[in-house]
Amino acid sequence: MKNLIVILLLSCTLSAFGQIVDKEAEVAHKWSISLPYHVPDEIIFGWGKRTSTQMVELHVKRNLDNKNIIGVKFATWRLFQPMGITWWDGVVDKIESGTEYYDGYLRETGIGITYQRMLWKGLFATVEVLPQIQTYTDLDGKKIKNGFKVYNSLHLGYHFSIGKKKRFFVEPQVHCNQWMFDNNSPEGFKEMDDKYGNVFLFEPNIYFGVNF
Repeated sequence: MKNLIVILLLSCTLSAFGQIVDKEAEVAHKWSISLPYHVPDEIIFGWGKRTSTQMVELHVKRNLDNKNIIGVKFATWRLFQPMGITWWDGVVDKIESGTEYYDGYLRETGIGITYQRMLWKGLFATVEVLPQIQTYTDLDGKKIKNGFKVYNSLHLGYHFSIGKKKRFFVEPQVHCNQWMFDNNSPEGFKEMDDKYGNVFLFEPNIYFGVNF
C-alpha cells in the first residue's frame, strides 16, 4: 500500500514535467518564490529553544499556464519528538509537557518536486514529494547515525493575490502528510516513533510569496 501511494504521488508530480507545450501560454507571471509564515519567526526568535523545529522551507515555482504549476521545494527541519503525534493524540499537550521528547534531535533535509493545479478561481490542490537525508544527534549535537525518508504531502488551499499587479500572494492551506522508508532510527528514537503512525492529517499552514 505504501509503495502504491508513492507511485501515485510520483506519477501525478512527474506528469507535469512531461508535458509538451507547443506554444507558450500567456501568464501574468512565470515564476514565484514562497515560504511558510513561521519560518522567519523560527529563525529570529525560536532557533535556540528545545522545542524549536529550526525549520527553513523555500519553494520556487514555474507557471506552465494558468492551471498547471511545477516547482522545486527545499526544506530542512529539526524534530524533537515524533512527527506522527496527531491532533487527537494531543500533540500540543505533549509539546508543553515534554513527555514524548526524543533523547536528542532528528534533522531532516531534502530537495523535492511539486505540482500545483488550479481548480476553480483561487482554489488549488498540490502534491509534493520530498526525499530527505536524516541525521540523528544527541542533545549536544553529536551525530549518532544517518537515515533516509520520503516525505509526501497533499495540499488543498486558496490563492489570494495582493496588489495592483498581483505580484504578492497569500496561500492558506491544509496539508495531509505521509512518509515512508523511515526505518533506520536508532534505539530510543525508534521506541518513540513506533508508538505513532506515519501519517499526519489536517495540518494548517499559510504561505507568503512573490511573483516575478
